[in-house]
Amino acid sequence: RRLNRRPAVTLLDVFQEHARRRPRWPLLRFQDEVYTYEDVDRRSNRAARLFSRRLGLQPGQTVAVFLPNEPAYVWTWLALAKLGCLMACLNCNVRGRALQHALAAARAALVLASPGE
Repeated sequence: RRLNRRPAVTLLDVFQEHARRRPRWPLLRFQDEVYTYEDVDRRSNRAARLFSRRLGLQPGQTVAVFLPNEPAYVWTWLALAKLGCLMACLNCNVRGRALQHALAAARAALVLASPGE
């Protein structure tokens, strides 16, 4: 039923509802760290402000994300969703011509990568 609603319910909507109802519930466990809904919401809000103010991201822009599987990936994704940006997920293990092709296909206004990438 949720998929047939207009406007559609997004994963961001579901996340924000959980963050509102259960802020202290664990959402992510990574190595020895546990991040609650509140933690992730706060970090994604901080990232969204940074992306908007410092990088000038606008709704509708595509951002290529070249990050390893770590918690920052989740709040980066949520921050972009909160800004209304499209996210092109790039596999951080891809290199060379495959990476060039993925970047060209994404037509991204910006690429976000970790320092190691």
